[in-house]
Amino acid sequence: MSNFVDECGLNVRAGDGGAGCISFRREAHVPKGGPDGGDGGGGGDVWLVADRNVASLLAFRDYPHRAATNGTHGQGSNKHGRSGDDCIVKVPEGTTVRSHETGEIVADLPGDGDRWLAARGGQGGRGNARFLANKRRAPAFAEQGEHGEEGWLRLELRLMADVALVGFPNAGKSTLIASVSAAKPKIADYPFTTLEPNLGVVRADEDRSFVMADIPGLVEGAAEGIGLGHQFLRHIERARVLVYLIDLAAVDGDSPARQLRVLRDELAAYQPDLVDRPHLVVASKGDVLQPDDWGDEAPEVDLTISSVTRHNLDQLVWKLDALVTDARETEPTRDGFVIHRPEPAGVKVAREMDGSWRVHGRQAERAVALSDLTDPGAFDYAWTRLNKLGVEQALRNAGVKEGEVVHIGGMSFEWEDDE
Repeated sequence: MSNFVDECGLNVRAGDGGAGCISFRREAHVPKGGPDGGDGGGGGDVWLVADRNVASLLAFRDYPHRAATNGTHGQGSNKHGRSGDDCIVKVPEGTTVRSHETGEIVADLPGDGDRWLAARGGQGGRGNARFLANKRRAPAFAEQGEHGEEGWLRLELRLMADVALVGFPNAGKSTLIASVSAAKPKIADYPFTTLEPNLGVVRADEDRSFVMADIPGLVEGAAEGIGLGHQFLRHIERARVLVYLIDLAAVDGDSPARQLRVLRDELAAYQPDLVDRPHLVVASKGDVLQPDDWGDEAPEVDLTISSVTRHNLDQLVWKLDALVTDARETEPTRDGFVIHRPEPAGVKVAREMDGSWRVHGRQAERAVALSDLTDPGAFDYAWTRLNKLGVEQALRNAGVKEGEVVHIGGMSFEWEDDE
Protein backbone atom coordinates (compact mmCIF):
# COMPACT_ATOMS: atom_id res chain seq x y z
CA MET A 1 0.00 0.00 0.00
CA SER A 2 1.31 3.48 -0.88
CA ASN A 3 2.77 5.64 1.89
CA PHE A 4 2.08 8.81 -0.10
CA VAL A 5 -1.43 10.27 0.09
CA ASP A 6 -2.13 13.65 -1.51
CA GLU A 7 -5.92 13.87 -1.22
CA CYS A 8 -8.26 12.95 1.63
CA GLY A 9 -11.33 13.88 3.63
CA LEU A 10 -11.07 15.33 7.13
CA ASN A 11 -13.79 15.56 9.76
CA VAL A 12 -13.20 18.28 12.35
CA ARG A 13 -15.17 18.73 15.55
CA ALA A 14 -14.55 21.56 17.98
CA GLY A 15 -15.28 21.13 21.67
CA ASP A 16 -18.62 22.04 23.25
CA GLY A 17 -18.79 24.80 25.81
CA GLY A 18 -19.53 23.86 29.40
CA ALA A 19 -22.84 24.82 30.98
CA GLY A 20 -23.14 27.65 33.47
CA CYS A 21 -23.98 26.72 37.05
CA ILE A 22 -27.12 27.56 39.03
CA SER A 23 -26.06 28.03 42.62
CA PHE A 24 -26.86 30.27 45.60
CA ARG A 25 -24.49 31.23 48.36
CA ARG A 26 -25.19 29.42 51.61
CA GLU A 27 -23.33 30.81 54.58
CA ALA A 28 -23.97 30.75 58.28
CA HIS A 29 -25.25 34.03 59.69
CA VAL A 30 -25.97 35.37 56.17
CA PRO A 31 -29.78 35.46 55.87
CA LYS A 32 -29.88 36.32 52.18
CA GLY A 33 -27.34 34.45 50.06
CA GLY A 34 -27.09 35.65 46.47
CA PRO A 35 -26.42 33.70 43.23
CA ASP A 36 -22.87 32.41 42.87
CA GLY A 37 -22.99 30.02 39.92
CA GLY A 38 -19.82 30.11 37.80
CA ASP A 39 -19.48 30.17 33.99
CA GLY A 40 -18.77 27.11 31.89
CA GLY A 41 -15.47 26.86 30.05
CA GLY A 42 -15.25 27.37 26.28
CA GLY A 43 -14.75 24.41 23.98
CA GLY A 44 -11.40 23.86 22.29
CA ASP A 45 -10.77 24.94 18.68
CA VAL A 46 -9.46 22.81 15.83
CA TRP A 47 -6.51 24.35 13.95
CA LEU A 48 -4.80 23.15 10.77
CA VAL A 49 -1.07 23.94 10.86
CA ALA A 50 1.41 23.43 8.02
CA ASP A 51 4.50 21.49 9.15
CA ARG A 52 7.56 20.87 6.97
CA ASN A 53 8.17 17.58 8.77
CA VAL A 54 4.89 16.09 7.51
CA ALA A 55 5.39 14.53 4.07
CA SER A 56 1.87 13.50 3.04
CA LEU A 57 -1.74 13.17 4.15
CA LEU A 58 -1.27 9.50 5.03
CA ALA A 59 -2.29 10.03 8.67
CA PHE A 60 -5.85 10.90 7.59
CA ARG A 61 -6.46 7.99 5.23
CA ASP A 62 -7.58 5.45 7.82
CA TYR A 63 -8.61 7.84 10.59
CA PRO A 64 -10.00 11.13 9.23
CA HIS A 65 -11.57 12.38 12.48
CA ARG A 66 -9.98 15.11 14.63
CA ALA A 67 -11.68 16.60 17.70
CA ALA A 68 -10.90 19.16 20.38
CA THR A 69 -11.99 18.64 24.00
CA ASN A 70 -15.07 20.10 25.66
CA GLY A 71 -15.09 22.83 28.27
CA THR A 72 -16.12 21.80 31.77
CA HIS A 73 -19.21 23.07 33.58
CA GLY A 74 -19.20 25.96 36.01
CA GLN A 75 -19.58 25.33 39.74
CA GLY A 76 -20.88 27.10 42.80
CA SER A 77 -18.84 29.71 44.68
CA ASN A 78 -18.26 31.44 41.31
CA LYS A 79 -15.91 28.72 40.11
CA HIS A 80 -15.59 28.83 36.35
CA GLY A 81 -15.15 25.70 34.27
CA ARG A 82 -11.86 24.94 32.51
CA SER A 83 -11.65 25.66 28.78
CA GLY A 84 -11.20 22.71 26.44
CA ASP A 85 -7.83 22.00 24.85
CA ASP A 86 -7.31 23.00 21.22
CA CYS A 87 -6.66 20.26 18.66
CA ILE A 88 -3.65 21.04 16.46
CA VAL A 89 -3.80 19.10 13.18
CA LYS A 90 -0.45 19.04 11.38
CA VAL A 91 -0.58 18.92 7.58
CA PRO A 92 2.15 19.12 4.92
CA GLU A 93 3.31 22.42 3.50
CA GLY A 94 1.31 23.17 0.38
CA THR A 95 -2.00 21.81 1.68
CA THR A 96 -5.14 23.35 0.19
CA VAL A 97 -8.42 23.07 2.10
CA ARG A 98 -11.77 22.86 0.31
CA SER A 99 -15.32 22.89 1.58
CA HIS A 100 -16.72 19.37 1.34
CA GLU A 101 -20.17 20.68 0.40
CA THR A 102 -19.29 23.31 -2.23
CA GLY A 103 -15.76 22.35 -3.30
CA GLU A 104 -14.62 25.96 -2.85
CA ILE A 105 -11.14 26.69 -1.51
CA VAL A 106 -11.38 28.02 2.03
CA ALA A 107 -7.69 28.02 3.00
CA ASP A 108 -4.20 27.54 1.57
CA LEU A 109 -1.23 26.68 3.78
CA PRO A 110 1.92 26.92 1.64
CA GLY A 111 4.55 27.56 4.29
CA ASP A 112 5.74 26.03 7.56
CA GLY A 113 3.74 27.46 10.46
CA ASP A 114 0.78 28.70 8.40
CA ARG A 115 -2.38 28.01 10.39
CA TRP A 116 -6.14 28.17 9.86
CA LEU A 117 -9.05 27.87 12.27
CA ALA A 118 -10.99 24.88 10.92
CA ALA A 119 -13.64 24.64 13.66
CA ARG A 120 -14.46 27.12 16.40
CA GLY A 121 -15.15 25.85 19.91
CA GLY A 122 -18.51 26.46 21.55
CA GLN A 123 -18.94 29.32 23.94
CA GLY A 124 -19.30 28.42 27.59
CA GLY A 125 -22.63 29.21 29.25
CA ARG A 126 -22.89 31.96 31.85
CA GLY A 127 -23.72 31.01 35.43
CA ASN A 128 -26.68 32.49 37.25
CA ALA A 129 -24.43 34.98 39.05
CA ARG A 130 -24.10 36.80 35.72
CA PHE A 131 -27.85 37.44 35.53
CA LEU A 132 -28.18 39.28 38.83
CA ALA A 133 -29.96 42.62 38.30
CA ASN A 134 -32.05 45.09 40.24
CA LYS A 135 -35.23 43.49 38.89
CA ARG A 136 -33.83 39.96 39.12
CA ARG A 137 -32.42 39.39 42.59
CA ALA A 138 -32.49 35.58 42.53
CA PRO A 139 -32.02 34.33 38.96
CA ALA A 140 -32.77 30.61 38.96
CA PHE A 141 -31.40 29.93 35.48
CA ALA A 142 -28.07 29.75 33.67
CA GLU A 143 -26.94 29.34 30.08
CA GLN A 144 -26.22 26.03 28.43
CA GLY A 145 -22.90 25.48 26.70
CA GLU A 146 -22.80 26.13 22.96
CA HIS A 147 -22.01 23.24 20.64
CA GLY A 148 -18.68 23.44 18.82
CA GLU A 149 -18.54 23.62 15.04
CA GLU A 150 -18.31 20.35 13.16
CA GLY A 151 -17.97 19.46 9.49
CA TRP A 152 -16.12 17.69 6.70
CA LEU A 153 -13.28 19.24 4.72
CA ARG A 154 -11.35 18.10 1.66
CA LEU A 155 -7.55 18.31 1.86
CA GLU A 156 -5.38 18.43 -1.26
CA LEU A 157 -1.59 18.47 -1.25
CA ARG A 158 0.41 20.48 -3.77
CA LEU A 159 4.08 19.63 -3.35
CA MET A 160 6.43 22.48 -2.46
CA ALA A 161 9.33 21.74 -4.84
CA ASP A 162 11.85 24.02 -6.51
CA VAL A 163 12.12 21.84 -9.62
CA ALA A 164 9.48 19.55 -11.12
CA LEU A 165 10.42 16.84 -13.62
CA VAL A 166 7.74 16.62 -16.31
CA GLY A 167 7.74 13.87 -18.90
CA PHE A 168 6.04 10.86 -20.42
CA PRO A 169 5.90 7.59 -18.48
CA ASN A 170 9.29 5.80 -18.57
CA ALA A 171 11.14 8.97 -19.61
CA GLY A 172 13.72 8.36 -16.89
CA LYS A 173 12.47 10.81 -14.24
CA SER A 174 12.84 8.38 -11.33
CA THR A 175 16.32 7.35 -12.46
CA LEU A 176 17.36 11.00 -12.75
CA ILE A 177 16.15 12.02 -9.29
CA ALA A 178 17.83 8.94 -7.79
CA SER A 179 21.09 9.90 -9.54
CA VAL A 180 21.26 13.52 -8.34
CA SER A 181 19.71 13.19 -4.85
CA ALA A 182 19.32 10.73 -1.98
CA ALA A 183 15.76 9.89 -3.02
CA LYS A 184 15.15 6.17 -3.59
CA PRO A 185 12.15 5.84 -5.91
CA LYS A 186 11.16 2.45 -7.28
CA ILE A 187 13.01 1.86 -10.55
CA ALA A 188 12.52 -1.10 -12.88
CA ASP A 189 14.40 -2.36 -15.94
CA TYR A 190 11.11 -2.82 -17.78
CA PRO A 191 8.41 -0.32 -18.80
CA PHE A 192 7.18 0.99 -15.48
CA THR A 193 5.09 4.00 -14.48
CA THR A 194 5.69 5.82 -11.20
CA LEU A 195 2.45 5.88 -9.21
CA GLU A 196 3.35 8.55 -6.68
CA PRO A 197 5.52 11.70 -6.63
CA ASN A 198 9.01 11.49 -5.19
CA LEU A 199 10.96 14.31 -3.59
CA GLY A 200 14.73 14.62 -3.36
CA VAL A 201 17.15 17.28 -2.12
CA VAL A 202 19.79 18.11 -4.74
CA ARG A 203 23.00 19.77 -3.55
CA ALA A 204 24.70 22.15 -5.97
CA ASP A 205 27.55 22.75 -3.51
CA GLU A 206 28.09 22.82 0.25
CA ASP A 207 25.95 25.93 0.71
CA ARG A 208 23.24 25.63 -1.93
CA SER A 209 20.58 23.02 -2.53
CA PHE A 210 17.10 22.71 -4.00
CA VAL A 211 14.18 20.28 -3.86
CA MET A 212 13.38 18.25 -6.96
CA ALA A 213 10.07 16.45 -7.53
CA ASP A 214 9.56 13.48 -9.82
CA ILE A 215 5.98 13.88 -11.09
CA PRO A 216 4.24 10.71 -12.36
CA GLY A 217 4.24 10.53 -16.13
CA LEU A 218 1.82 12.56 -18.22
CA VAL A 219 0.12 11.37 -21.37
CA GLU A 220 -1.87 13.19 -24.01
CA GLY A 221 -5.24 14.19 -22.55
CA ALA A 222 -4.01 14.20 -18.93
CA ALA A 223 -5.60 17.61 -18.29
CA GLU A 224 -8.97 16.06 -19.23
CA GLY A 225 -8.48 13.08 -16.92
CA ILE A 226 -6.80 10.52 -19.17
CA GLY A 227 -4.18 8.27 -17.57
CA LEU A 228 -2.73 8.59 -14.08
CA GLY A 229 -0.84 11.84 -14.56
CA HIS A 230 -3.91 14.04 -14.23
CA GLN A 231 -4.06 13.15 -10.52
CA PHE A 232 -0.69 14.80 -10.00
CA LEU A 233 -0.81 17.87 -12.27
CA ARG A 234 -1.51 20.02 -9.21
CA HIS A 235 1.93 19.14 -7.83
CA ILE A 236 3.50 21.12 -10.67
CA GLU A 237 1.66 24.33 -9.73
CA ARG A 238 4.08 25.51 -7.04
CA ALA A 239 7.37 24.46 -8.70
CA ARG A 240 9.70 27.36 -9.44
CA VAL A 241 11.40 25.64 -12.39
CA LEU A 242 10.22 22.92 -14.78
CA VAL A 243 12.31 20.31 -16.54
CA TYR A 244 10.74 18.85 -19.69
CA LEU A 245 12.40 15.44 -19.77
CA ILE A 246 12.33 14.09 -23.32
CA ASP A 247 12.84 10.36 -23.86
CA LEU A 248 15.22 9.77 -26.80
CA ALA A 249 14.55 6.01 -26.69
CA ALA A 250 10.81 5.95 -26.07
CA VAL A 251 9.39 2.43 -25.98
CA ASP A 252 6.34 3.40 -28.05
CA GLY A 253 8.41 5.34 -30.57
CA ASP A 254 7.03 8.79 -29.74
CA SER A 255 9.38 11.33 -31.28
CA PRO A 256 11.06 13.87 -28.98
CA ALA A 257 9.32 16.71 -30.82
CA ARG A 258 5.88 15.22 -30.23
CA GLN A 259 6.66 14.51 -26.55
CA LEU A 260 7.61 18.14 -25.96
CA ARG A 261 4.56 19.43 -27.81
CA VAL A 262 2.17 17.19 -25.84
CA LEU A 263 3.74 18.08 -22.48
CA ARG A 264 3.45 21.82 -23.13
CA ASP A 265 -0.10 21.47 -24.42
CA GLU A 266 -1.17 19.53 -21.32
CA LEU A 267 0.33 22.08 -18.93
CA ALA A 268 -1.30 24.92 -20.88
CA ALA A 269 -4.67 23.17 -20.75
CA TYR A 270 -4.38 22.63 -17.00
CA GLN A 271 -2.98 26.05 -16.03
CA PRO A 272 -1.91 28.41 -18.85
CA ASP A 273 0.77 30.30 -16.92
CA LEU A 274 2.76 27.08 -16.37
CA VAL A 275 4.20 27.29 -19.89
CA ASP A 276 5.78 30.65 -18.97
CA ARG A 277 7.54 29.16 -15.93
CA PRO A 278 11.39 29.07 -16.13
CA HIS A 279 12.33 25.71 -17.65
CA LEU A 280 14.90 23.50 -19.30
CA VAL A 281 14.31 21.03 -22.12
CA VAL A 282 16.47 18.01 -21.31
CA ALA A 283 16.94 14.93 -23.48
CA SER A 284 17.36 11.75 -21.44
CA LYS A 285 18.96 8.39 -22.27
CA GLY A 286 21.78 10.03 -24.21
CA ASP A 287 23.77 6.82 -23.79
CA VAL A 288 21.33 5.14 -26.20
CA LEU A 289 20.53 7.84 -28.75
CA GLN A 290 21.34 11.47 -29.46
CA PRO A 291 18.80 14.16 -30.50
CA ASP A 292 20.37 14.30 -33.98
CA ASP A 293 19.41 10.65 -34.48
CA TRP A 294 15.81 11.82 -34.89
CA GLY A 295 16.67 14.12 -37.78
CA ASP A 296 13.93 16.64 -38.56
CA GLU A 297 11.86 15.44 -35.59
CA ALA A 298 14.47 16.52 -33.07
CA PRO A 299 13.41 19.48 -30.89
CA GLU A 300 15.83 22.10 -29.66
CA VAL A 301 17.11 20.91 -26.27
CA ASP A 302 19.14 22.70 -23.61
CA LEU A 303 21.06 19.62 -22.53
CA THR A 304 21.43 15.91 -23.30
CA ILE A 305 22.05 13.66 -20.30
CA SER A 306 22.42 10.04 -19.29
CA SER A 307 21.48 9.12 -15.75
CA VAL A 308 23.16 5.72 -16.22
CA THR A 309 26.60 7.05 -17.24
CA ARG A 310 26.07 10.38 -15.38
CA HIS A 311 26.87 12.28 -18.56
CA ASN A 312 26.14 16.02 -18.09
CA LEU A 313 24.39 15.50 -14.72
CA ASP A 314 26.68 18.03 -13.00
CA GLN A 315 25.97 20.58 -15.73
CA LEU A 316 22.23 19.97 -15.30
CA VAL A 317 22.43 20.56 -11.54
CA TRP A 318 24.37 23.82 -12.05
CA LYS A 319 21.89 25.11 -14.63
CA LEU A 320 18.93 24.27 -12.42
CA ASP A 321 20.58 25.84 -9.38
CA ALA A 322 21.01 29.11 -11.30
CA LEU A 323 17.37 29.12 -12.43
CA VAL A 324 16.10 28.29 -8.94
CA THR A 325 18.27 31.02 -7.37
CA ASP A 326 16.89 33.61 -9.80
CA ALA A 327 13.33 32.44 -9.21
CA ARG A 328 13.69 32.63 -5.43
CA GLU A 329 15.05 36.18 -5.62
CA THR A 330 12.33 37.50 -7.91
CA GLU A 331 9.20 35.75 -6.66
CA PRO A 332 6.91 37.47 -4.14
CA THR A 333 6.69 36.08 -0.62
CA ARG A 334 4.16 33.27 -0.40
CA ASP A 335 1.60 33.97 2.28
CA GLY A 336 -1.08 31.59 3.43
CA PHE A 337 -4.51 32.94 2.65
CA VAL A 338 -7.98 32.28 3.90
CA ILE A 339 -11.10 33.09 1.94
CA HIS A 340 -13.24 34.63 4.65
CA ARG A 341 -16.97 34.94 4.15
CA PRO A 342 -18.32 36.85 7.16
CA GLU A 343 -21.84 36.04 8.21
CA PRO A 344 -24.24 38.94 7.60
CA ALA A 345 -25.00 41.01 10.66
CA GLY A 346 -28.48 41.12 12.15
CA VAL A 347 -31.24 38.63 11.42
CA LYS A 348 -32.91 37.34 8.28
CA VAL A 349 -36.24 35.55 7.98
CA ALA A 350 -36.73 32.97 5.21
CA ARG A 351 -39.57 30.65 4.16
CA GLU A 352 -38.91 26.92 4.49
CA MET A 353 -40.01 24.28 1.97
CA ASP A 354 -42.75 23.03 4.32
CA GLY A 355 -44.27 26.50 4.67
CA SER A 356 -42.77 27.29 8.06
CA TRP A 357 -40.35 30.16 8.73
CA ARG A 358 -36.75 30.16 9.91
CA VAL A 359 -34.82 32.98 11.53
CA HIS A 360 -31.15 33.12 10.42
CA GLY A 361 -28.43 35.01 12.27
CA ARG A 362 -25.60 33.89 14.54
CA GLN A 363 -26.60 36.10 17.48
CA ALA A 364 -30.25 35.01 17.36
CA GLU A 365 -29.33 31.34 17.06
CA ARG A 366 -26.85 31.68 19.91
CA ALA A 367 -29.46 33.34 22.17
CA VAL A 368 -31.61 30.24 21.77
CA ALA A 369 -28.81 27.67 21.88
CA LEU A 370 -27.41 28.95 25.19
CA SER A 371 -30.75 29.23 26.98
CA ASP A 372 -32.56 26.56 28.96
CA LEU A 373 -35.94 27.19 27.36
CA THR A 374 -37.70 24.87 29.84
CA ASP A 375 -37.15 27.46 32.57
CA PRO A 376 -39.61 30.40 32.42
CA GLY A 377 -36.99 32.89 33.59
CA ALA A 378 -34.47 31.73 30.99
CA PHE A 379 -37.13 31.78 28.29
CA ASP A 380 -38.13 35.36 29.13
CA TYR A 381 -34.49 36.43 29.12
CA ALA A 382 -33.86 34.75 25.73
CA TRP A 383 -36.96 36.37 24.20
CA THR A 384 -35.84 39.76 25.50
CA ARG A 385 -32.49 39.26 23.77
CA LEU A 386 -34.23 38.21 20.54
CA ASN A 387 -36.40 41.32 20.58
CA LYS A 388 -33.33 43.51 21.10
CA LEU A 389 -31.87 41.87 17.98
CA GLY A 390 -35.02 42.77 16.04
CA VAL A 391 -36.39 39.25 15.59
CA GLU A 392 -40.00 40.10 16.38
CA GLN A 393 -40.06 43.04 13.97
CA ALA A 394 -38.29 41.00 11.27
CA LEU A 395 -40.98 38.31 11.53
CA ARG A 396 -43.73 40.93 11.11
CA ASN A 397 -41.93 42.49 8.16
CA ALA A 398 -41.64 39.06 6.50
CA GLY A 399 -45.39 38.59 6.74
CA VAL A 400 -45.56 35.73 9.22
CA LYS A 401 -49.21 34.99 10.02
CA GLU A 402 -50.87 33.95 13.24
CA GLY A 403 -50.42 30.24 13.94
CA GLU A 404 -47.54 29.66 11.49
CA VAL A 405 -44.49 27.79 12.77
CA VAL A 406 -41.25 29.69 13.33
CA HIS A 407 -37.82 28.06 13.87
CA ILE A 408 -34.89 29.76 15.60
CA GLY A 409 -31.98 27.38 15.99
CA GLY A 410 -33.39 24.35 17.81
CA MET A 411 -36.51 26.17 19.04
CA SER A 412 -39.85 25.99 17.22
CA PHE A 413 -43.07 27.79 18.16
CA GLU A 414 -46.35 29.00 16.70
CA TRP A 415 -46.37 32.70 16.00
CA GLU A 416 -48.73 34.85 18.05
CA ASP A 417 -48.51 38.54 17.31
CA ASP A 418 -49.04 40.46 20.53
CA GLU A 419 -49.91 43.55 18.55
